Amino acid sequence: MNRNKIIDSVVDNIKTIIGALLIAVLIRSFIFQPFYIPSSSMEPTLLIGDRIFVSKYTYGFSRHSFPFSPNLFDERIFYKKPKQGDLVVFKTPADNRTDYIKRLIGLPGDEIQFVEGEIFINGEKIIRKKINSIDMVRCGKFSFKVNAYEETLPNGIKHTAVYNSSGTLQNTKKFIIPKKHFFLLGDNRDCSKDSRYLESVGYVNFVNLVGKAQVIFFSNDTVKSRLLKFWNLKESFRSDRLFKKIK
Repeated sequence: MNRNKIIDSVVDNIKTIIGALLIAVLIRSFIFQPFYIPSSSMEPTLLIGDRIFVSKYTYGFSRHSFPFSPNLFDERIFYKKPKQGDLVVFKTPADNRTDYIKRLIGLPGDEIQFVEGEIFINGEKIIRKKINSIDMVRCGKFSFKVNAYEETLPNGIKHTAVYNSSGTLQNTKKFIIPKKHFFLLGDNRDCSKDSRYLESVGYVNFVNLVGKAQVIFFSNDTVKSRLLKFWNLKESFRSDRLFKKIK
């Protein structure tokens, strides 16, 4: 092979790699992005070790839709308002870099308050029904007993939330959600840093929304075994969560 053919071959390979990278960036920015769940704040809905696909187009696009959050524009384009009950990935307001996933509970203008351990939205108590099939969840590497409930939001969306049976957050002030902001909670209510903590998370601006969690495409129990330890994968792999739709 002469020198010109070698150069042409190298150039073709570089073009192929660049093209593949551009396609990957476009898919990641505009269609779906994979995320890994590292914490137990969304148990029992999402477990440590779940890998999920998040739709990037559901709420339109902002600078946080793109890698490294370039300052391309200040608002959202093709904006579609999220719904109560959505599982939302967002950039934390504290640093605009860290990705969190929580359940959207309050919309702009809503008033949220915990009273005697129950959630009130605009003065109306969320309807909830006790579930007996869940009695333990994780909080990091530890576990605790919980009271589990099926909660029904004002729009009729149902989800499961758990509360520490030995003591849970009882009463809060009213959280009044500003315009273009949202109030989000972890389903594992006593093991979640979320909108109740104004100094670290607080109300989430609509620009910070990254996308909506749609499906678990793979899951292994990384508390028991790291994925790279393939000889333990059989023990840690959760086959029942493979391509499971997220609710």
